Amino acid sequence: MPVHFSLFETPLGHCALAWQGRVIVRVWLPMATKATMRWRIKAQLPDALEAIAPAPIRSILHKIQTMLEGRAIDLSGVPLAMTELSLFHQQVYAVVRRIPRGQTQTYQQVAIQAGSPLASRAVGQAMARNPFPLIVPCHRVTAAQGGLGGFTADGGTKIKHWLLDKEGVTIESPKRSTKNKYVHDQHEFSLRKAMSHLSRVDTQLGVLIQDMGPCRMTINHTQDVFLALAEAIVYQQLHGKAAATIFKRLCDLFPHAGGCFTAKDIICRSDEDLRAVGLSHNKMLALRDLADKTSAGLLPTLDELQQLDNETIVQRLTTVHGIGRWTVEMLLLFRLGRADVLPVDDYGIRKGFMLAFNQPDMPTPKALQTYGQRWAPYRSMASWYLWRAADRAKSSKG
Repeated sequence: MPVHFSLFETPLGHCALAWQGRVIVRVWLPMATKATMRWRIKAQLPDALEAIAPAPIRSILHKIQTMLEGRAIDLSGVPLAMTELSLFHQQVYAVVRRIPRGQTQTYQQVAIQAGSPLASRAVGQAMARNPFPLIVPCHRVTAAQGGLGGFTADGGTKIKHWLLDKEGVTIESPKRSTKNKYVHDQHEFSLRKAMSHLSRVDTQLGVLIQDMGPCRMTINHTQDVFLALAEAIVYQQLHGKAAATIFKRLCDLFPHAGGCFTAKDIICRSDEDLRAVGLSHNKMLALRDLADKTSAGLLPTLDELQQLDNETIVQRLTTVHGIGRWTVEMLLLFRLGRADVLPVDDYGIRKGFMLAFNQPDMPTPKALQTYGQRWAPYRSMASWYLWRAADRAKSSKG
């Protein structure tokens, strides 16, 4: 049975919903434009077809619209496609669906009700990956001691604040540094301002920006540095599907952790167990070194990383065997959402520069570093456009 999707208007902006039969497959909170929303949907569900919602789905859409207008709506009976999710995530989402409107629970409280009292961090990961926001009201799950906690939808925690405010819940936002804000967060700074800056300081890059349209970089914010680096180690030099298979097998070694294993979990498993999931000898050694250094407190925590500049983070994390500058730069870009990162050793970026700037050869990393200084403080956005230039050339050949 095919998957269909439909966009619909809400007080927050353009939202979308995908369904299969009468079952909801995914919900998307608002993005800047309908074009951006369609691009995101196709990236996540490439075979989904846009369609007019049938009556049962229209009823769900109307309930979501009404909920976002601030009225009390019960979405607990909406059928969701959860068979492909882990048992832990299913249990967590079932608990979260029971949180009443106008109330919140902490990650710890949800973990206890889901039967895994030590898995509050895993609950945070489940909230970050929630495919059904609003229907599974992850905005009602907050940090301990009155903190808001994270929110990975476009708009970040300001959207979470807005949703809770509509339900009569007030949570004070902790003060945080405004340094190194993510280039795609519309509430942190103007995307148009960044595009205008890049076009102004570099007319050739401006041509590429005009050709490609708005930046659509996707950030999968991490709540666990160890887990993000462990995943990065597994994915090194592998195609996405193969790496995903190996990483899932690794997660399955620790069913109690709900996909969020710890440094201690890795330390306690044998080399044979780690190799059996498909890890190479070098990756196993890298994972062990990461676990040992994390357990010994030699690596910065997520809170500590937020206070460090990019270069210091590179220096601190590359002390781990098997983690180089490129791996840390990918973490900075796609997991920490730093605005000013230019991975000059990346083949795709150097190739994209050669193509976009009509050069006979790819620039050396040093030359690209020097040239790219003019793009600061938005070098992450410039990187995204250079990757797209390389992708466009690859697609035209295919």
